[in-house]
Amino acid sequence: MSGDGDRDARLRWDDLPGALRGDLTDKLAGLYGHADAAGAFESLAADKQQALLLFAARLGELNLWREIERIENVYGVGGVGMSLRARGGLSDALAAHGRFTTRFARHGDCAAGFCETGRARAALHFLRMKDDASLWSIHFDLHAPAATPLSALRHLWREKVRGETPDWETIKSVLV
Repeated sequence: MSGDGDRDARLRWDDLPGALRGDLTDKLAGLYGHADAAGAFESLAADKQQALLLFAARLGELNLWREIERIENVYGVGGVGMSLRARGGLSDALAAHGRFTTRFARHGDCAAGFCETGRARAALHFLRMKDDASLWSIHFDLHAPAATPLSALRHLWREKVRGETPDWETIKSVLV
């Protein structure tokens, strides 16, 4: 990180809007050994805080935030994603949601996968782990494999062949 502007500035729990703190409270308790959400949030590096806020906003827009039970890991550099425990209805909610498909979504080491459709960039990708039905991984794909053939090719080229993954700033710039 360069240290420019607020790129490296960590946020304070008390500075978050009350509704957002309420949305995060149960989901962050226990993260990285912190007993409460405030301590967990304030312990996160700036990139992780920003990634978490991107997920909260995007999943809220899609009415999927309520399906997240507890966040176990979050990252914002070298990809933008998080590992989490989901309520039992997440798979059904994604299957019934008009914005998600299982096409091109499952990885070989996962039991299920869902890719967001209708977005060529900054699309969500959900993966359910094989050994534990409540354990999921979610990340943003810069180029969506299920959007268009061109987007799928860009995804394969950048993320699979070149090994490039977006950081939170890249995803945020696309979502804004």
